[in-house]
Amino acid sequence: MIRRRWDPATDLVTMQQAMDRYFDESWAPRRAGWREGSRMTVLPLDVYSTANELVIKASVSGVEPGDVEITIEGDRLTIKGETRAPLENVEYHIQERRSGPFGRTLTLNVPVEADSAEATFQNGELTLIIPKAEEVRPKVIKVKAQ
Repeated sequence: MIRRRWDPATDLVTMQQAMDRYFDESWAPRRAGWREGSRMTVLPLDVYSTANELVIKASVSGVEPGDVEITIEGDRLTIKGETRAPLENVEYHIQERRSGPFGRTLTLNVPVEADSAEATFQNGELTLIIPKAEEVRPKVIKVKAQ
């Protein structure tokens, strides 16, 4: 069993995310994990952090890497893109896959080094790794004997 120290900031972030999700989802219907509107589909994300970096993962199958735009401005991260429209010259029996613009904007809760961020795209999954700023990384201090 792994024991973790209680961090009140984690609980506050979780509460903020829950409230954001409540207000985002309560005003519009959801379908298959995506909120569909007239303009943009909300991109579902997995976000976690390690000691040295913030990691964001998003499933964007059917999207070319060049069709995804990632920006970090201050403490705000925005990921947006567009899936290509379905075929127009066929009659669909079932059409469930989404198409059109998608995006998501997050407020980053830790200082990051945006210039060192790296994004990779593999098997329809976008992975964004953003190093944390040096001042928030854990530091090991060696004890010297005298």
